[in-house]
Amino acid sequence: QVQLVESGGGLVQPGGSLSLSCAASGLTFTSYAMTWYRQVPGKERELVASLTGPGRTNYPDSVKGRFTISRDNAKNTVYLQMNDLKPEDTAVYYCNAQGTTLEVTPSNVWGHGTQVTVPS
Repeated sequence: QVQLVESGGGLVQPGGSLSLSCAASGLTFTSYAMTWYRQVPGKERELVASLTGPGRTNYPDSVKGRFTISRDNAKNTVYLQMNDLKPEDTAVYYCNAQGTTLEVTPSNVWGHGTQVTVPS
């Protein structure tokens, strides 16, 4: 069974840190680029960190310098280290796996999300 399972969310005070994990199973992990998204009710899902190849990361300005994405291929896991958290970081955080070639199936997999809450 193909699945992505996020963990590590919770309630953290402003300025605090959280580390999210996303464990993949049922797929060839190294054939996927990994991305973290977040979504607030009523708003579109927003990319917060992507890792598309060795050393190839991308972050929006809103999290640059505070969030770090990494992966451990031996553990089939991708991480999101979040530092200096702000109330505007409050959202459900989702893990996504996107196949790196057309031959990879399934081509796109989503996790069910983990809630991060930073009170104002």
